[in-house]
Order: sequence, then C-alpha cells, then structure tokens
Amino acid sequence: MKCILAIMSILGMSYGTMMAAEPLTLKDAISKTFRAEVVSGIRPLEATSDYTRISDDEKRVESYSFKTGKRVAVLFDLENLPTLDSFDDYVISPDGKRLLLQTNTQAIYRHSFTAEYYLWETDSKTLTKLSANGPQQVPTFSPDSRKVAFVRDNNIFITDGVNELQVTSDGNKNEIINGIPDWVNEEEFSFNNAMAWSADSRSLSWLRYDELDVKTYALQMFRGENPARDEYADYPGEYRYKYPKAGQQNSTVTAWTYDLQQNSMRQLNVPVDSDSYMPRIIAVKNPASAVVVATMNRHQDILRYYRVSTLTDECCMLIEEKVPCYVKEETIENTVFTDNHIILPSDRDGYTHLYLYDKDGTLIRQMEKGEYDVTAVYGYDEKHDCVYLQAALPSPMERSVVRVDSHSQQVITPQKGWNGAIFSSDFNYFISTWSDSSHSYVFSLCNNRGKQLRTILDNDKLEAQIEEHNLPHPEFFQFTTSEGVTLNGWMMKPVDFDATKRYPVIMYQYGGPGSQQVTNSWRIGSMAAGALFDAYLTQQGFIVACVDGRGTGARGAKFEKQTYLCLGELEARDQVETALYLGDLPFVDKDKIGIWGWSFGGFNTLMSMSEGRPVFRCGVAIAPPTNWKYYDSVYTERYMRTPQENADGYAVNPIQRAENMHGTLLLCHGLADDNVHPQNMFEYTEALVQADKDFRELIYTNRNHSIYGGNTRHHLLRQVVNHFIENLK
Repeated sequence: MKCILAIMSILGMSYGTMMAAEPLTLKDAISKTFRAEVVSGIRPLEATSDYTRISDDEKRVESYSFKTGKRVAVLFDLENLPTLDSFDDYVISPDGKRLLLQTNTQAIYRHSFTAEYYLWETDSKTLTKLSANGPQQVPTFSPDSRKVAFVRDNNIFITDGVNELQVTSDGNKNEIINGIPDWVNEEEFSFNNAMAWSADSRSLSWLRYDELDVKTYALQMFRGENPARDEYADYPGEYRYKYPKAGQQNSTVTAWTYDLQQNSMRQLNVPVDSDSYMPRIIAVKNPASAVVVATMNRHQDILRYYRVSTLTDECCMLIEEKVPCYVKEETIENTVFTDNHIILPSDRDGYTHLYLYDKDGTLIRQMEKGEYDVTAVYGYDEKHDCVYLQAALPSPMERSVVRVDSHSQQVITPQKGWNGAIFSSDFNYFISTWSDSSHSYVFSLCNNRGKQLRTILDNDKLEAQIEEHNLPHPEFFQFTTSEGVTLNGWMMKPVDFDATKRYPVIMYQYGGPGSQQVTNSWRIGSMAAGALFDAYLTQQGFIVACVDGRGTGARGAKFEKQTYLCLGELEARDQVETALYLGDLPFVDKDKIGIWGWSFGGFNTLMSMSEGRPVFRCGVAIAPPTNWKYYDSVYTERYMRTPQENADGYAVNPIQRAENMHGTLLLCHGLADDNVHPQNMFEYTEALVQADKDFRELIYTNRNHSIYGGNTRHHLLRQVVNHFIENLK
C-alpha cells in the first residue's frame, strides 16, 4: 500500500504575501488552476554529458547539454507528421538513435498501462508503428538498440521494427503472465517491467507468474459517467482479477530466458521456495551473458540476489541480506549494479546506509554512516569511487543530495528543504530539484560538487499569481507524548489567527510504515501541492495539523519497525496523544477536534476514534482497510506475517473495536477499488450497525482507490469539508 499522496497529481502553488485577498475556492484548491511547472521526461544519455527531455509545449523530444544547459539537438518533432498529433511519453534507445513514442495510454493499475508505440529513427526520420497487432506494454530496447521486447496480452514479443517474433504463447488473463508482474507484485514491490536483456543482446529473460490457484476478487461495475461504460448500460457487470489476501495462495513465480541465436526457451535455475517472491529481474553488464534475479522469502526478512547465466545452468548467490522484522521495499528499489560493483542499502546498523560489494558479492566496506537514513541512490562513479545519494538530512523532515567517496562525504545541495537530483551518466553534472513547504519546484543545473551553473526552471510566476489569495504557511513543531515519544508535526493556522480565540482543529494523518507527511517540501499537505487544500480549510476557520507517529519513516529502523506485528495500536495512540497535546494549547478548543485520512490514514482514523479516549468529535475515513485479513498478502505479511501466525495482531482492527467508536463518522469508498476492496467498508458498516453506532456512508460508482474522474474528487472533498463544518463549527 502506498501513501495516497504517491498517486495524486502535483497541483502546485506557493504562498503570497499578507494582503487583502480573494478567498480560495475549493475547485481552485484541488484543481490544476495553480499547477506548478516541471521539467518532464528527463533521460540522461549514456556515455555523454547530455540529457533528453520533452519540450515545454510537449511537441518535441530534445537533447540538452548538462554542462551548458543549452539545447543540442531536436530528436523528434510532431510538426509535419500527420500520423501523430501528440504523444504521452517516450523511450530512448541506448545509442540515442531510436525513440519509442508512447500514445493512447490506458492505465491498468498503479504502475501498469497499455499504449500504442511508434518507432522513430532519428537518422532516417522515419516513423512506423512498433506493432500493428494491438497495444503494447513495457517496450524494452536491447543493449545494442536493434531490437525491442514488449508484452501484449500477457505474452512476450520481440521486434526489430520490421519482423515481429512471438516468444511466449501460454499467457492468458487471470492464469499466466509473462514479462510483467501480477497485481500484488506490481503494487507492493513497485515495478511494472519483469524483463531483462543480457548485455550481449543475445538473450531475453523474464519472470513468469502462474496465478491459476490465486483466488479471484470481483468488483461490481456499472455504466456510470466520466467515463461511461456502455457494456453495463442495462445490467451491471464484474471486473474479475486475481488478488491474494493475507495468508492465502500467491502466484508461483519462475524465471525464464529465450536465446535468440538458438531460438530456444528454458527455465532459469534460481533456487526459490514455491511461495517465495522474485521482486526483480535485473539487466547487468558484466558478465555479458547473465542477469540478476532477486528473491525474497514469504516473511520478507531475507533478500537474496542471484547472478544467473542465460546460456548455462550456472547460478551464483551474490548477496544475502537478513535484517530484523522485514527488508524494506526501498532496499530493492535502490540496489545498484554497475560494471564491477554492487551497492546495497541496508538498515542492519539501525539506519539505512550503503554497503559496497564487488561484482561477485564480496563486501568491500560500508560507504557512509550516521544517525540518518539514506532515502535514494543516484549512482556510483566507479572511476572515482564515489557514490551520490539522497539522505534525510539535516533532519528527518528534509532531504539533501550527498557526495560520498572513500575519504569524505559532502552535502552538495546546501539549501534546506527537499532536494533531489538527476545525474549525467558520467556523474560530472546533475539537475537538482528543490522545494520547501512554502515554495514550489525549482530545477537547477549544477556540477558534481554542488556549484549551481544556471536555473532551468522556477515557479516565480506561479508564486506571483497566487499572492492575491494571502494563504498561511505550515509551521513545524515537536512534542513529547505521555509515553516519552518525541513526534514531529506541522500546523496551519488561519491567516487572521488570533491567539486569544479558541479554534476547532482538523487533524490529517496517514501513518503507514515508512511513510512521511511531515516534510519540508511542496508535497506537504493532505492533498500535497503545498497544503493548498489545508489552506482552504483554514479559510473556513479551522486550524489544520498533521503529526507523524510511530512507524513512520526517516527516523531509523527502531522507530519505523516498532509497529511490527500489530499495525494500528501505536499509531492510534500517537494520534490520540496529538489531540491531547493540541487540546492543551490555549488557542485550541479541545472539544472540537476532528481527524481524517485516506487508505492507511482511513484505517488509522477508525483506530484512533475507537482507541478508548474520546478525544475526537468527528472523523472521516476514506477507503480504509478495516481488517488486515482482507488486504493483500505482500504488504500485510511484510508487517503482520499471516493471520495463521499472528492471530492476536490481526484481532486489533476497527471491526473488533466498533463498539468503542466515538464521534460522528463519515465513511467514503470507491466501488471499484482494486486496492482496498469495498468489502472492508461493508464489513465494517455491518459491525457498526450491530453495535448501534450512527454513521454516514458515501459510495462512488466505478471509482478506484484514488476516487477521481469527472466531478468526483470535488464532490468527495466537499463532503469532507461539510462534515467538519457541521460537526466542529
């Protein structure tokens, strides 16, 4: 489960000066009215100091110099091409001479989509369809740039742009999947492409998911609107897909390879139990006829990387990572394989740090250390023995880009706030991205020591545009609970705040393992985008507050993993403690505090309102899990193990606490939520009915976990606002 903020659009806005202001409307607060500008589609070109990007008018793919920031070439232009009038994204070949232009994109789940791709030859200026036989998924260039592998209808194909070869034929919906992950692996291991070429371009390897024995979940579908589904115009139907719940049967995953020279296919020799995971298959350069396969046991506390030959039965374990409780998903996301080295993130010493191995898996050294977490790895410059990373510095609420060599480490983005980077392939330059809780995104060109060479893009115009609304800034604070736990939070007060008055408070939270809502970044706020929706709430006379409780991220393994085996217990206590702390402030009306959240935040809302201390007058839970046995196997078992192993932990849930629910409750759910099924809400509302508890319930037809489409998001958030106005004002 990912924080709902990960899948919301970046709306973008900065705060204006204190002046007579036009009130912000709800539509403006949640629409693209104040959308921030960003530099999109950045791709560093291999073995150069250049990068490619989509032009500001979204009509061209252009290359730029990292060194000068100037445009080098136009690789593709829609002008005078009657075949295409737009494109959504692109894939560039390793040699930079071929482009795949993504069009007619249709989303499937969180990461997956189908699209129709066009192949553009930059030398000959020719454009052809990648395949005339239907939309494709995850097109992947071979290292020699001559071939493209892709998935269609759960089968793998390879084309050179003229001839199309079907590699697999057993793929079938809800049965066998080749080259892309099943629902739960895509969602919880955050990947979409399960194919990897060997470096010599001779072999293509992939993961195969057999989900025949996985139980099916059916979502009820109606015609609806935006979009209308005419196939359900007279009778409702079902969307059926495989969804393994906690403790239930998972897909059986195996690794396969196809030898283009021999026209032969075989299973790779990867040692793995039948109920284990293969969360990645990885292309490596050395040796040229191998790939790397990651495996993980079902408890997810042992991660192994195997180097597997695509030509023989040779399989060698490179690294085995064992840590208490569970291996974090970010460990897999941030592992780096270079020509001769492997960099592994690990929290084995209590914080996430980087460990350098040679290509055969021999540990060389820990690359850096300290009481902070590494949160991203940008790459390793083998020539200079230097790694570039992002770390939660100077505080857990911020991020810095850091350069680390064998002798020293240097923060190369000194400005406080949220810093990220995209490095050139030679690591001589990077594009920095910066924001803080009051300023939207700034893109700058820097050298690898952090010297800023030029500003590529800022959002000064946006900040000037919204000055007329006179919005408040988030204020950061800390407090210590009665259990002696120090927690970080932010608070937003009305712009005309009067310390002699007592204000009602709306608490927003998420609280899932490893998540963060209290960040000095433009992502701050319940709907992100500089807390613009929360600023709207302050205009209605509320104080808005948010606190990251125990189990949240960037404060080390001990803080994050203490909720292991009992999700919801400590998290709810910390939200209640937050309400008690806020209620003691002289400008807060302690009898008028509400709480809300989405997804895990909805679960935490219900747990907090039934914790036993009646501190919340009202609350809103959107798309909440209500019993972890209803949620997917990978996420739930990572933190809870199985219901069979941890019955006591699973018994701590909102359904079991229904009789203790205190406060006026609004429940909201999308009827087509493929992530947190409507089953969660229906079972919970039945428990509330039997406990004789009053509540309101909103169902959104054909809407998924994000609950959007047409006027849906506006309607949903208007109900949230009205619920708090009715119960707290």
